[in-house]
Parts: sequence; C-alpha cells; structure tokens
Amino acid sequence: MGALLDIIGNEVTYSSAMRFAVLLLFAASGEWVAERAGTLNISVEGMVLAGAFGSAVGYDLTGSTVAAVFVGSVAGFLVSTIQANLSHRLPADQFVVGLTINILVLGLVGFLDNVLEPTVVRASQLTIPVLASFPVIGPALFDQPWPLFLVYPLVPAMWWLVYRTRWGLEVRASGEDPNSADVSGIHVNKRRRQTIYVAGITSGLGGAYLVLGAVGSFADSIVGGRGFIAIAAVIFGGWTLRGSVAGCLLFGAVVSFRLSLPDQGYDGINTEFLSALPYIVTIVGMALFAHRIRPPAALAKPFLRGLN
Repeated sequence: MGALLDIIGNEVTYSSAMRFAVLLLFAASGEWVAERAGTLNISVEGMVLAGAFGSAVGYDLTGSTVAAVFVGSVAGFLVSTIQANLSHRLPADQFVVGLTINILVLGLVGFLDNVLEPTVVRASQLTIPVLASFPVIGPALFDQPWPLFLVYPLVPAMWWLVYRTRWGLEVRASGEDPNSADVSGIHVNKRRRQTIYVAGITSGLGGAYLVLGAVGSFADSIVGGRGFIAIAAVIFGGWTLRGSVAGCLLFGAVVSFRLSLPDQGYDGINTEFLSALPYIVTIVGMALFAHRIRPPAALAKPFLRGLN
C-alpha cells in the first residue's frame, strides 16, 4: 500500500502513463472505426511499426519532426492499403492477411533499419500555459512533446466522423447488417476498406509519436505488441469510443506502474512479473468483459454480395 500511495502521488507516474496511453489512443481510435464497420484489423501492430520506421526515416532525410510525422502517417496508410484490398476486395481471410502483414513489416523494417540506420531525436516540448501548472496531472497532460497533442483533436474527430456524418452512418450499417446496407445502396466493402485506411493513418501517427515523442530513437522491436493491446482496448471498451479511451488509459497506467515501482526504490518484486503485467491485465480484461458486451453484429464476417 505504501508503494501504491507513493506512485499515485508522483507526477512522473502520470507523465509515464500518458506517454504509453497516447500511443494506444492513436491506434485504438482508428481501430474502433474499422471495427464499427465489421472488420477486425489484426495488422495494427504492423501499421504502428511502419509508422514508427517511416517517421524515423522521414526525420533522418528532412530534419523536420513535422515532415517525419507526416511520413509516418503515410507509411501506416500504405500498410493499410494491403490489408484493406486483400481482405475486402479479393477477399482473403482478414485474420491471415493481418498476421502475414505483421510478419512482413517486421522483417522488412528490420532489414531496412540495418541498411539505412536512421537517426532520430525527440520532438520539441510544448507547454500549455496555466494548464501545465496544475498539480500532479498538469505536466502529464499539457507539458509534453508536441506530437502528443495531436491525439486531443483526433479522438473527438473520430467520434464526429462515425456519429455525425452520413459516411459514419453507412460505416455503422455495414458493421451491423451488411445485407440491408447493400440493399440500401451502400458499397459495404468499400466502406470497410475506407475504415482500414483511417486505422492505418491513425496507427501511423501513433508510431510517429512513439519514435518522436515517447522514445526519441528507433529499433525494430520498439512497438512490442502494443498494436495488439490497442485492439484489446477496443474490445475491452465494448466497441464504444469512450470505453476504448478508458481501456487505453488503464493499460497505460499499468505500464507506468511497472516502471514506477523500481524508480521508487521497490526492488523486491519479480522483474519478469512486472514486464508481463500489462499483458496479464489485457488478458484478464478480455476474459472479464469480452463475453458481457455485444460487438457489431457483422464483426469479422466477410461480405460477398449474393452469398450472405
């Protein structure tokens, strides 16, 4: 309990939690849009990794963090075009495609990283006056590298896109009843491809933030399964945006807790257990909540006109 109180009252804990949660928020916000359309985008991990590597190369070539973030989002988008067109145009099995893309991107990035060896630095710090001076949480929310602040408009934009536009209505219809949507004149597979493009862009932004905002360097192991945790956060949140955000914050807090314990001088806890803790919480959360919530009715079900 003493360790827990020390961690809760430490500003560094909240800053660390925010850094990890923001990566998940970038990826999960786009993945939430894709899953509302009925597609389970397993290749989020590969999209984030592509975005991370793309931003590293972009910065190495231009010396601009703004250009690097743009290149990272483009890299994530390029990976998403493979997922989208193979799984919702041919269509190939979306699970197999996603896993294959993750392996492909990991191998390709590992090879190119050894060849190019891009040099990266952290983006400049942005401090919001007054707000950053709030005790405990102020620095975590309002005194961070500038790419973090992109997530603040991004999440509301995803909500507006899905719930306040005709396109979003068609996306939700494609995820709930694709046959009725098709009869209404909605191109179901086209909408599903478009949502994967959205997920690719946001995941690429997440990868760019990871390199330029959170770490300040690149390695091919930098993502470390966080793309899968972003998918789990969407499921954990019951396929609602607010639930997905809560899941990302929870998983970010768990990672921060793992790192904060040794920093506070509590070294008696097994380090292997602490390293596994975020994934344990993910599994427990999935086990507790996945069967209590209703996913989009057509989630992960391919749509073939005339055969459904």
